[in-house]
Amino acid sequence: MASEGKNFEGGVPHIFVILGASGDLAKKKIYPTLWWLFRDSLLPNNTVFYGYARSKLSIAEVKEKCHQYMKVKPGEESRYEEFWTVNKYFAGNYDKRQDFEMLNQELTKSEGNARTANRLFYLALPPSVFQPVTVHIRNTCMGEKGWTRIIIEKPFGKDSDSSQELSDHLAKLFKEEQLYRIDHYLGKEMVQNLMSLRFGNRIFSPTWNRECVACVQITFKEPFGTQGRGGYFDEFGIIRDVMQNHLLQILCLTAMEKPASLHPDDIRNEKVKVLRCIRELTPDDVVLGQYVGNPDGKDDDARNGYLDDKTVPEGSTTPTFALAVLYINNERWDGVPFILRCGKALNERKAEVRVQYRDVPGDIFNGQAKRNEMVIRVQPGEAVYIKLMTKTPGMNFEMEETELDLSYNSRYKSVKMPDAYERLILDVFCGSQMHFVRSDELSEAWRIFTPLLHQIETEKVPPIPYMYGGRGPTEADEMVKKHGFKYYGSYKWVQSQKPHL
Repeated sequence: MASEGKNFEGGVPHIFVILGASGDLAKKKIYPTLWWLFRDSLLPNNTVFYGYARSKLSIAEVKEKCHQYMKVKPGEESRYEEFWTVNKYFAGNYDKRQDFEMLNQELTKSEGNARTANRLFYLALPPSVFQPVTVHIRNTCMGEKGWTRIIIEKPFGKDSDSSQELSDHLAKLFKEEQLYRIDHYLGKEMVQNLMSLRFGNRIFSPTWNRECVACVQITFKEPFGTQGRGGYFDEFGIIRDVMQNHLLQILCLTAMEKPASLHPDDIRNEKVKVLRCIRELTPDDVVLGQYVGNPDGKDDDARNGYLDDKTVPEGSTTPTFALAVLYINNERWDGVPFILRCGKALNERKAEVRVQYRDVPGDIFNGQAKRNEMVIRVQPGEAVYIKLMTKTPGMNFEMEETELDLSYNSRYKSVKMPDAYERLILDVFCGSQMHFVRSDELSEAWRIFTPLLHQIETEKVPPIPYMYGGRGPTEADEMVKKHGFKYYGSYKWVQSQKPHL
C-alpha cells in the first residue's frame, strides 16, 4: 500500500528541498532514505535534491557528514556518485524572505522550461523556526507549474493549545491535502499490515470485539537510556515522545471499524472515530517511572540514572517510562482495556501489539488452559504469531503453550524490507496521505493527553524509580493485572529461523 497509485509523469521535474539539511535528522535519515529510493529507481527520473540550512556547506561536505549512514554496498559506488551529482546546497537564514526568494530562483532554474514541475519541502527543523519558514515557503517558493507538498516532522506541538496554534497557522497557508505530518511508525511493515490482517481474513473478524478479547497491550521498549542527550528528551518526556503519537496511532489501527475503502480519508475518518470515543486521561490511569543507575550495569550508560545525565535539569521529574490504560466507549470495545506501555532503559528492545483473549468458558482441563494471544511484532524481527494451547507430545495428557508463527525473517527471507521513511517519502511523491496524520486526528490525540500532561508538570508528580535494565516499575505490572491482563511468565516465543519450504 505504500506506493499505491504510483504514477510519475515521464520527464516532469521534481524538486525535493530539505530544510535543516545540516542537522542530525537530515544526515541520519533523510539523505540516506533519498539515496535508497534513488538507488532502487523508485523516484521520478528527473528529480533534484536541494539542501537548505544556515551553515555554509559544499555538497562534498554534506556527503562526508552523511556517508556513514548511507549503507553503500559493493557495486553501488557509481550509482552513489550519480546520486550526489543531482544534489545541490543553498545556505540561507530561516527568517529572511530575501534568502527564500534567492532559493526560489535556484529552484526555478532547475525546473528549466518544463511545462509542469513539482516541489516537495521536508521541514526537518526545530519548532522555533517553523512558523517563519512556512510563511516564506508560501510567499516565495510555491511551485507555479505543478503541485507543492510539505512534509512536517514531529513534534506537532506540546499540548492541545500549541498543536491547535500550529494547525491554524498551517491552515492559513496550505490546503490539508498539501500537508504530510510524518509519524515514522506508520511506515513500519507490521503497522501497515494491521489493516490487512484485520480486514483481509475472515477468521479474525468474529472474535475482534469485547465478547472475545479480554485486553489489548501495545508495548514499546528500548534497552538504552538517554546516552547524554537527556536535555532534548527532557523537553518532551516519554508520553510526548512515544505514547501520544506512535502508540496511539497503533491503537487506532487495531481498534477502528472497517473503512468504506482504502481511500486515505476513509481510513483516517475511522481512526478519528476511535479517538473521539476515548475520554481524557487522569493520573489514576497511568504509572510513571524514571530510571536509576544499575550498579551492576555493563557500561557507564547502564550504571548511570536519568538524573546523572549532565544535560538533564537537576531534580527533573520527567518520566522515562509510562503505562496508561485507555477505554474505548463504543459498542465493539466497551469495557476492554487498551494498555499502552513504553519506556527507556528497559530489559529489551521490543515493539508489539498483544491481543489477549478471554479465558475458555467451561474449563475441562483443570486450569491448564491459558489465554490465547495474537501478537503482532513490529520490531525487532517482524512477525505475527498466535499463542495457543496444545497437548504435550508423548504418552501423557498434559497441555502446553505453543504458537502458530509467521516470522518474516524465514517466510520472506529473500524480500528486502524497506525502511519506514522510504515508504513514507515515496508516499509523498505519490500523493497518498493514507499513512500520515490529519489535523483532526492530531487534535483528538492531544485532547486525550493534555490534561494529564499539564497536571503532572504543574504538580511535578514524582515518577517511580526503576532499575536500568529491568521491566519498569512493579506498580505498572500491578496496574496491568488490575485491569485484567494475565501474565503467566511460563512462555517464551522463539522466533523461527528455518527457511520456508
